[in-house]
This record gives sequence, C-alpha cells and structure tokens, in this order.
Amino acid sequence: MTTITVYKSDNESYKGFTCKGHAGFGVSGKDIVCAATSILVINTLNSLDDLVHEEMDVKTDESTGYIDCRFPNEISEQSKLLMDSMVMGLKDIVNLYGKKYLKLRFEEV
Repeated sequence: MTTITVYKSDNESYKGFTCKGHAGFGVSGKDIVCAATSILVINTLNSLDDLVHEEMDVKTDESTGYIDCRFPNEISEQSKLLMDSMVMGLKDIVNLYGKKYLKLRFEEV
C-alpha cells in the first residue's frame, strides 16, 4: 500500500507531504495505481520547482517509493493551487481503487 501524508498548519497552509510504499495493485512495472500516484506526486514536485520556483526540501528513495517534501516557508497561491490539484487527483485514485492500495492522510503540524 502507498501512504501519503499531507502536512498542513493550523491555518490550513500546506507544509509538505510524505509518500511511502508501493501500491501493490499489480506486478512491478504494471501497477496502474502506483503509476498514477507517482505521476501526480512527481509532476507536482516538478511543477512546484520549474513553474513557480517554490523553495522545498525534498528527500527520495526510489527503491522504497519514499518521497518527502517540506516547505520551509509559506507557499505561494500558485503552489497552493498545484498542491490542491495533487490532493484532488489522489482523492480520485482512492475513490476509484480503494484504500487498500492508497491511503491519503492529513496531519496538522
């Protein structure tokens, strides 16, 4: 199962997210849940970096499916929109394929 924890402050501002594990929907290389989740997360990271130049601290481990992204400062409105879009897409994956493969959590920091 892939677990994604989205971190927000008490004023609902995004502080980052952590993605761990592989979905296990299918065999490696053919797991559509893992692929969809990876595309959303990696595209969001690339967009935050290349399009809006958001400051981020990112750690990854491809072999375990681990991605940790933290925002050291308040993010821009453009970055908030990108994060909202990622969360919307992840919720859609959970709704389509179930919590057995993708768990989406929110945590206040």
